[in-house]
Amino acid sequence: MVVDLPRRLTAEALGTGILVATVIGSGIMADRLTDDVALALLGNTLPTGAILVVLITILGPLSGAHFNPAVTLVFSLRREIATGMALAYCAAQVAGGIAGALLANAMFELPIWQASITVRSGGAQWLAEGVAAFGLVFTILAGLRFRSEAIPWLVGLYITAAYWFTASTSFANPAVAIARAFSDTFAGIRPIDVPGFVLAELLGAVLALALASWMLAEPKPVRQTRPAE
Repeated sequence: MVVDLPRRLTAEALGTGILVATVIGSGIMADRLTDDVALALLGNTLPTGAILVVLITILGPLSGAHFNPAVTLVFSLRREIATGMALAYCAAQVAGGIAGALLANAMFELPIWQASITVRSGGAQWLAEGVAAFGLVFTILAGLRFRSEAIPWLVGLYITAAYWFTASTSFANPAVAIARAFSDTFAGIRPIDVPGFVLAELLGAVLALALASWMLAEPKPVRQTRPAE
């Protein structure tokens, strides 16, 4: 299927927007329905994992379903997407993510434009984001190598798990981190804390690429030598 650039960028913006709206909207709903923080986190986790399966399945054939500048960076470094297109993808992802955050605010009758005051900073949080992004990118690359048809489920299940085993609840996505700064809700992040998250996520993604490039490489054929006659 040949897809032109406008439709690719629309798919990336739409997918990232729906992802962010799901993350923030489910967080608001969970927070309103229970005072139990663990239950609220579960209510935030399951919709996020589920929507990733849906979005990657339906939009993957159009744009590759990156929805994440860290993923786009990795494919650019692999020379599977041109630099100019990669930059356009990242811009679409960030714009779509912010639109998704504003949409979630509006759906729950909150001020549409707002800035989060939720503090998410410090070495443990940055390490967690590096680990989250590392695992996400490695999952994608390993899935492409061995089970490409399973990638929607692999990504959805990985993020579902990473919500709980990382201290940061696994943003793993610079566009999502930026967008979450626009909603002062359960899923928010203080704007001043966003750069640390973004840097950690990009570093984790690049480290995953480095390991996957070695670990998942096709074995070199063994050259057969003829015995001396």
